[in-house]
Amino acid sequence: MERAHKNVALLSACQGLLLTNNSILIATNGLAGYALADDKSLATLPVTAYIVGAAMTTMPASLLMRAIGRRAGFTLGALCGIFGSMVCAYAAFQHQFWLLCLGALVLGIYNATGQYYRFAAADSAPADFKSKAISLVLAGGIAGGIVGPETSKFTKDLIEQAVFTGSYLSLGVFCLLAIGLLSRIRIPALTAAQQQETGRPLVKIARQPAFIVAVLSAVIGYGVMNLLMTATPLAMSACRLPFSDAAFVIQWHVIAMFAPSFVTGALIRRFGVITIMLTGVVLNLTCVGFALSGLDVPHFWAALVLLGVGWNFMFIGGTTLLTDCHTPAERAKTQGANDLAIFITMAGTSLSSGLLFTLHGWNLMNRLALPFLALAAVAMAWLAVLRRGSRIHPK
Repeated sequence: MERAHKNVALLSACQGLLLTNNSILIATNGLAGYALADDKSLATLPVTAYIVGAAMTTMPASLLMRAIGRRAGFTLGALCGIFGSMVCAYAAFQHQFWLLCLGALVLGIYNATGQYYRFAAADSAPADFKSKAISLVLAGGIAGGIVGPETSKFTKDLIEQAVFTGSYLSLGVFCLLAIGLLSRIRIPALTAAQQQETGRPLVKIARQPAFIVAVLSAVIGYGVMNLLMTATPLAMSACRLPFSDAAFVIQWHVIAMFAPSFVTGALIRRFGVITIMLTGVVLNLTCVGFALSGLDVPHFWAALVLLGVGWNFMFIGGTTLLTDCHTPAERAKTQGANDLAIFITMAGTSLSSGLLFTLHGWNLMNRLALPFLALAAVAMAWLAVLRRGSRIHPK
């Protein structure tokens, strides 16, 4: 148990560094893309490239970590983050849009490996500590919500006549710090028998109602969050609000994404995972209501805070539910499939975010989230009915 707590603390710090990078990219990538792209509808393409890079590597990263261990896989991912940050910095300095997209693509590898921090915490945690371990690791992201936007404001104009170059350079520093922390984690590798065992086919695992709902909760929670979050700096800029206001709103959004993690695990244990996921859906619906009711800073702030907390409940709930769907030998392919679905959704929403905002505006984007949230709610209610009827049982 002592090792599990130490791993959680180290992985939580690594999560904070990962989210520092993510929040810097959230605040800068869309605006940097808008500044460098000739076609302004492609402004969020660097954001999409970041997510596509993660989507392309999330399943290989999971399988690689099965073979070489979590620590080695995480370290390789952070090294890719350093390289990607240097490419992005050079692209911003040389005003090259497509090179910026390439650097963001490479940075996505770091994001892909870092998404497994939460699963790594569960690997070494006792069954009654899993949901809390997952939520405490994600709680580390609150540091990213504070440090990231402040760093982006400080480094944005650090290099004259090359806006955002300093911001991209800072990403490599945070990756280097993560490598130092990762050297101290100790997560048990799979036994020889588990390495040999293949487990059930992924198709069979994916037929479980719990798997379906877990993936839907994470995918829709992430998709809605990414669609609206990516467009928020653009929407605020269109409303002639300064960059500092956009950074402030993103800062509070990231805090709202991760601050509830200190209690989300305990809430899941007390009220049940489905109740918490449904609460996340309700919070997202309330976010849409605020977003549609005004275009000043308080409305953007309230919407993004609600969006963050809603994502937290849906994502941690989905992650916890997913751990009930696989054996240790099956975790690489099960977790990889889950995160692949998340990144594909994020890639689609980040790309469409810029297009939808440019062509149809902020209000339509918010209304488009409603049917997806309704689908998530129906799926969660379906699983609750199945469980109430004792037709399925968590492992």
